[in-house]
Amino acid sequence: MSGFQSNNAVIKWVEHRMPIFSFLDHSVGSGYPSPRNLSYLWNFGSLAGITLVIMILTGILLAMQYTAHVDYAFESVERIMRDVNYGWLIRYIHMNGGSFFFIVVYIHIFRGLYYGSYKAPRELLWMLGVVILLLMMATAFMGYVLPWGQMSFWGAKVITNLFSAVPIFGEQIVVWLWGGFTVDNPTLNRFFALHYLMPFIIVGVVILHIWALHRFGSNNPIGIDTKGPQDSIPFHPYYTVKDAFGLGVFLLVLAAVVFYAPNYMGHPDNYIPANPLSTPAHIVPEWYFLPFYAILRSIPDKLMGVIAMFGSIAILFVLPWLDRSPVRSGRFRPLFRLFFVLFMVDAVVLGYAGSQPAEGAWLRIAQVATAYYFIHFLVILPLLSVFETPKPLPTSISEPVLKGGGGSMAGAPAKPMEKA
Repeated sequence: MSGFQSNNAVIKWVEHRMPIFSFLDHSVGSGYPSPRNLSYLWNFGSLAGITLVIMILTGILLAMQYTAHVDYAFESVERIMRDVNYGWLIRYIHMNGGSFFFIVVYIHIFRGLYYGSYKAPRELLWMLGVVILLLMMATAFMGYVLPWGQMSFWGAKVITNLFSAVPIFGEQIVVWLWGGFTVDNPTLNRFFALHYLMPFIIVGVVILHIWALHRFGSNNPIGIDTKGPQDSIPFHPYYTVKDAFGLGVFLLVLAAVVFYAPNYMGHPDNYIPANPLSTPAHIVPEWYFLPFYAILRSIPDKLMGVIAMFGSIAILFVLPWLDRSPVRSGRFRPLFRLFFVLFMVDAVVLGYAGSQPAEGAWLRIAQVATAYYFIHFLVILPLLSVFETPKPLPTSISEPVLKGGGGSMAGAPAKPMEKA
């Protein structure tokens, strides 16, 4: 941080008393060296952070107008849409921002899976990312209940009832979640309070995530560590400009959805007031929960289905120890690349199967896709670690970037295993 310099008198005065500018320079400025070969796939980390800020700001504005009561919640949302100045815009940004948050984070996760960003020494960084995903899911679920439409009410009833599968204490857990003996006003109140609180908890975990990232720096497309100044460039201005361009594209797409297709990713039944006496023909969660919903329904036993659903996320925590290949990037692992594509197809199939009724052919497809999901992590990745022969790695990041511009390292023999 001591390398930061400024001629501005105000900045100097503040810096002397609180070195915030040198901290920012060290974290995201010219004082933070980054691999010189990062692609636009590395934009999605910063996009996730910006989307989180958008969600918090719009959420605070909506909370000022929302009424957390079963008799008034639905009407208060309609009042926001019709009577509050630009309430429709704030709500549509918040509603679609949630979907875009998951889109960005899912791309961020799949990028990490392909390029081995979960491998040593970044295991804790990866695990904190999985914690963020879980917190996002909990926050999104509780937020989906707040409009108090048909899908909100019945989604809350179905998902909270899953905890009744827990042996011995299951029924007590459900009563505690509901605040009574059915989904009612106490449930809505506590979901609203937690939905407001949890984004700030996510911010705390994001700070830890960034802290862990700065310990060893970003991974990169070829998955080897920087070996000198020739392999890195300052984060600013090179990647701040790249992130700014990515943000511009992201905001254009978000604006297109908000203004032209604001309800495309929602469910029409949620524009019907909640009615405990009328069950929707087909209860489905939001699209970003559908793969996990398919896993839950694919297993006939309720308890095993709940274990499989939570296990599909929990398995990501131990991924660094399941994939023992010394090569990080899928770019140099031909067999891994093939199975990664199959895994992506499997995730899409699970998502679509989760949107269909749990019967007939789609139930069988969901069961096969669920089995493959766990086989990928528990069988295929460990076996690939033993039997796959990866391609030779470059001797440095600068070699493929500058076509041999790695200096004296260009003639060094390729190492099959880089220091983690």
